[in-house]
Amino acid sequence: MLSALKGSKEEIPDELVSQVLGEVRARGDEEAQNANAAEIRQALETMKIMDVVRGKAGLGGHNLKDMGEHKFWSTQPVPQLGEGPPIDDGYIEPPVPRDQVQQEGYTLPKDFEWSTIDINDPNQLKEVYDLLSLHYVEDHDASFRFQYTADFLRWALAPPGYFKEWHVGVRVKSNKKLVGFIAGVPLTIRVRKNVFVSCEINYLCVHKKLRSKRLAPMLIKEVTRRVHLEGIFQAIYTAGTVVPTPVSVCRYNHRPLNTSKLVSIRFSFVPRTTTLARMIRTNKLPDALTLPIREMEERDVEGVANLFAQYMTRFDMIPHFNLDEVKHQFLSGRGTGDVVHGRREGQVTWTYVAEDPETHKITDFFSFYSLPSTVIGNTEYPVLEAAYLYYYASSASWEKSKEEYKQHLKVLMGDALIVADKARFDVFNALTLMDNVEFLSDLKFGKGDGYLNFYLYNWRTAALAGMEAIGDREAGRGVGVVML
Repeated sequence: MLSALKGSKEEIPDELVSQVLGEVRARGDEEAQNANAAEIRQALETMKIMDVVRGKAGLGGHNLKDMGEHKFWSTQPVPQLGEGPPIDDGYIEPPVPRDQVQQEGYTLPKDFEWSTIDINDPNQLKEVYDLLSLHYVEDHDASFRFQYTADFLRWALAPPGYFKEWHVGVRVKSNKKLVGFIAGVPLTIRVRKNVFVSCEINYLCVHKKLRSKRLAPMLIKEVTRRVHLEGIFQAIYTAGTVVPTPVSVCRYNHRPLNTSKLVSIRFSFVPRTTTLARMIRTNKLPDALTLPIREMEERDVEGVANLFAQYMTRFDMIPHFNLDEVKHQFLSGRGTGDVVHGRREGQVTWTYVAEDPETHKITDFFSFYSLPSTVIGNTEYPVLEAAYLYYYASSASWEKSKEEYKQHLKVLMGDALIVADKARFDVFNALTLMDNVEFLSDLKFGKGDGYLNFYLYNWRTAALAGMEAIGDREAGRGVGVVML
């Protein structure tokens, strides 16, 4: 669809309407069989599809991440829209020696200057927190905005081996106010058969009043230059908007935990066919856990690492974590002090394990992280407490039949929901990646209206199965990287 629209005028082409109408009729129920071209055109206009294809908007949704517009990306080593799948996987531009990388920072508009952010300095960390809290990702209706906490940022931006220079800020020269930010952290990934060190790019944010200054492309170019100086020439990033060219698209799914609050803040709605009371009863979770799980401890790091490495071979694009990285990802964000109402002071991550009672081998683990959102303009409920499914693994995936594994995974994730509910989260979010598609429907996740596009910088590979199957790869099985 994106390729067909490339270079189109404002009008939605009849050819596209006919193509979508055919898809709807082929896949849908009796109501879909009776759809007509006018209804399809109206739906595409509602989706603002022409803005989507130009990178100006995402396909609806809460908390859309933006990575700029097509004009900039057409100059970068990324697959361009309409190119078609590559013959072979590999880089687009070859690596170059360090002395051939631009040594000095790019020139900013005269009123601004570069700043390397030290996230171990509480004052600078607060500056980043303040900028993101007021100016980062919002949904299209400006109802919700990500509220990354200082504890979250400290955990996310300082994995083992991180580079301070990859935390790039833009300040106003006159008063040193932080008005732009982008962050990169090193991440070893495997894409199909190729393993390489990449940079995970995130938190691109520019002050709302300065969006016309073209600071976002400058931030991307500057962090790219700094990454190249370390001999790394690939990157992975995500966005809610469409730019050239997604390697996969996943869809958000939401499992209500605090149904009445979600309806009150208009995150969820009561369908005409039911009532709020019935929705609350339907979404109520058991009090007791099903599996004998416990919180992960430091003694579990090696067992979790081994299980994770074996399990992740199921997917086409995955991270490679060493022991220090496993410890950081799943333990360092557990907070401090005693557990009160299911959480500790400053807790960011929750990780639980199951072990064989005889061998004490770790057989399962799951993790999720806390990422609240500001509910813009709501005084009764100013914050939406959202849990996001992170990484998990189960030996049942190779020890049991496919159906038995599916049932086991449903039980494991059901326990994750109970843990999140006890920690007083309002909603549990998950994307259509990894094996999530196997349990989303059974555990009463609702399909969200938000989509997350995955991108690789300076790397070509055929599309990876995300929200839909591709070839013989089932939905979700192409993507095993969870981006924060």
